[in-house]
Amino acid sequence: MPINVKNKSSELEKKASELGVSYLEKSPKSIENKIIDIIPQEIAEKDQIAVFEKNQGIIKVAMVDPQNIEALNVLSFVAEKEKSGVKKYLVSEKVFDEILDFYSSPGEMVEKVVESFSEWKLKDEEMDREKIGKKQKQEVLKDAPVAKLVQVIIGHAVEGKASDIHIEPMDDEYRVRFRMDGVLHVSLVIPKEIGPVVVSRIKIMANLKIDEKRKPQDGRFRIVHDGNEIDFRVSSLPVIEGEKIVMRILDKEGGVGDIKSLGLAGTAAENMQAAIQETYGMVLMTGPTGSGKSTTLYALLKILNNEERNIITLEDPIEYDIEGLNQSQVKPEIGYTFANGLRTILRQDPNVIMVGEIRDSETAELAVHAALTGHLMFSTLHTNTAIGAIPRLIDMGIEPFLLSSALRLVAAQRLVRKICESCKEEITISEKIKKYILGDISKISPEEIKKYGLDLSGGPHFYHGKGCDECNGTGLKGRVAIYEVVPLNEDMKTIITEKNGSEPLIKNERDRLGILTMKQDGILKVLLGKTTIEELERITEGNIDLEDD
Repeated sequence: MPINVKNKSSELEKKASELGVSYLEKSPKSIENKIIDIIPQEIAEKDQIAVFEKNQGIIKVAMVDPQNIEALNVLSFVAEKEKSGVKKYLVSEKVFDEILDFYSSPGEMVEKVVESFSEWKLKDEEMDREKIGKKQKQEVLKDAPVAKLVQVIIGHAVEGKASDIHIEPMDDEYRVRFRMDGVLHVSLVIPKEIGPVVVSRIKIMANLKIDEKRKPQDGRFRIVHDGNEIDFRVSSLPVIEGEKIVMRILDKEGGVGDIKSLGLAGTAAENMQAAIQETYGMVLMTGPTGSGKSTTLYALLKILNNEERNIITLEDPIEYDIEGLNQSQVKPEIGYTFANGLRTILRQDPNVIMVGEIRDSETAELAVHAALTGHLMFSTLHTNTAIGAIPRLIDMGIEPFLLSSALRLVAAQRLVRKICESCKEEITISEKIKKYILGDISKISPEEIKKYGLDLSGGPHFYHGKGCDECNGTGLKGRVAIYEVVPLNEDMKTIITEKNGSEPLIKNERDRLGILTMKQDGILKVLLGKTTIEELERITEGNIDLEDD
């Protein structure tokens, strides 16, 4: 018979009350190493007692059995040693097991690996001398403490919502950094002798050659974490001190949202929706690497994804596996390039095509051809602005009259960090910055401001995050995109055909139509309390002087 969790919880709460102790229903989200280490792991496991918080001279202790004599003796010793009061909490065995997981922090694991490294190193040297098979060596690596360390590093990165893990050799150590919300943070430092073993373990997981250290390699592996399948794209790079590994985390469940959650709003969202409902034509996303272009394209494809459409993508690499899409991975090493793949796709009776990136003239020409022959074509281009994509394609050799007929919409985007909702508060800003912001707002139509759901009748309001446990004290958590979405009207098409896609002329036409720039879209999101002025300036390289007079 299944256990009723709710009844079990109420029974424990009642028992706690009878014993005169508090009841802890859920495990804390985080416990500092120095707190959990107040009671050594071996004793914690044996006597089922662990410290999870220390505050104002009081240590809070989780206990499965508050009447356990051995546990109470430990508690007396700890209270005397720490010169602190004690507050006991009754917990279920499940919650206690979750608290024990905090002993497996990366820092703890490094210490364990260092302790057992001498013995493991001897095994590794013995394997090399005996020249045993790769499969046998993999089994030994799997059992080594380093396998647990890699598992813990990956687990912490996933739980911290990191997008990338960097493992890089320095002068006398290996540094592990997580990219969280677009910014790299040092998570861990590994001793020099452990680093190469960690790199080898990851290379084995990604099915790379562990003895090839002179050339870059690329691979993938997949894990299941808390019931979610997560893919890792692995890249190794020879550097002066050894090998650097970067793992891109591709969470299938949390990776692709809808266009509203990504940050597309107002007239920009309307124009994008209109463009993707066309039966043919080209929609281009522009921006630097890591600006979220592919994620936006996936969100658009999800809107179009139904049984009536044949959607084929050509990618390098495939970042998210989406059911209903025919996704193909290019392999330049065997001659399967974007251009060759696109030729093949056109023989597969597609309605919608997505090419990961237009990198050369041949791919650009085939993409324009596909857009003109009854296909809806999505792709990305590395330019700094939306409008900059037009002269770039002409420079690639696309005839202006063909481009003007094929192109439906060009968009640019960047990612800004969001204000943490748990510690968000209103702030007062200097009059100088407020004046600058109001100057930009005056160029935006009241209708557009209304579409964003922004009410400025009481004046502009500004926010920041003061810092809390949820955002690790940064005041920022998660990211949202800022966009510039430019649909091509007849006047723009004429400029492309007759003026060779003159960027200044197209820019003037964009401004005449009242299309928002990325900066203006960002300012509206600042006023909506989604991000901060400082973050917007960091991403758009603006010219507001943020220092007070």
